[in-house]
Amino acid sequence: MIKVLIADDQELIRQSLQIVLNSKQDIEVSDVAANGQEVIQCIRKNKPDIILMDIRMPKMDGVQCTKIIKENYPQIKIIILTTFDDDEYVFNALKYGASGYLLKGVSMDELSDAIRTVYSGRAMINPDIAAKVLRLFSQMAQTNYTIPVEEKDIRQLTKTEWRIIAQVEKGASNKEIADTLSLSEGTIRNYLSTILNKLNLRDRTQLAIWAVQTNAHKNMTEE
Repeated sequence: MIKVLIADDQELIRQSLQIVLNSKQDIEVSDVAANGQEVIQCIRKNKPDIILMDIRMPKMDGVQCTKIIKENYPQIKIIILTTFDDDEYVFNALKYGASGYLLKGVSMDELSDAIRTVYSGRAMINPDIAAKVLRLFSQMAQTNYTIPVEEKDIRQLTKTEWRIIAQVEKGASNKEIADTLSLSEGTIRNYLSTILNKLNLRDRTQLAIWAVQTNAHKNMTEE
C-alpha cells in the first residue's frame, strides 16, 4: 500500500483528491495538510511514501517544504502540483529534489499512475511541462547552482553509460532511451541505478542537471 500525504491550501481539492485516491486498491491517503508547516507536523507523526505538494501555500510554500523534507527525510518522494506560471517555483523544486511535476487538472488516472511511477523510484514529468523543465535545466546550468561530482567517479563511466546520460540530458524517457540504444527498459533502469551510484547522485533530476552542466553529449562524442 502506497501511503500518500496531500498538501494543498484549498479544502475542496484536498477532499476530492482524498476521496479519489482512497478508492484505489494500492493507494491510501494517510494525511492531508493545508500548508508546509502542517506537512512537517504530519510527517513527524506518520511518514508517507509520497507527498502531493501544492506549490503556493500560506505559512510555508511547497518549495521550502520540499527542501526541508528532502534534507531530513530523503526517502520520501515528492510530486509537485504546478501551473504554467510557476516557473520560479518549479526551478527551485527541481534543485531541492522533487521527483515529479504535474499540472493541476491532470486526470485522476494520470495522477494515480504518477504516484506509482514515483513510488517505484522513477521520475514523472507531465508531458505538457517537460519542455519547460528542460529549459529550467538549461537555466540551472548557467547559474551558480552546480551538482558536484568527483572526477575519479566520472572516470568510472563506460561508453554505454555516457550514451544514456546524454539521452537523459535531452529529457528522454526510459522507453525512448531504450528504443534509441536498442535495449530493454529494465536494462536502462539498471544502468541508471548504476550511474547514480557511481556519481553519488541522489536521483534522475540531479543527473539531468549535471548532464546539462557538463555537456554530456559532447563528452560522449569525445570518448
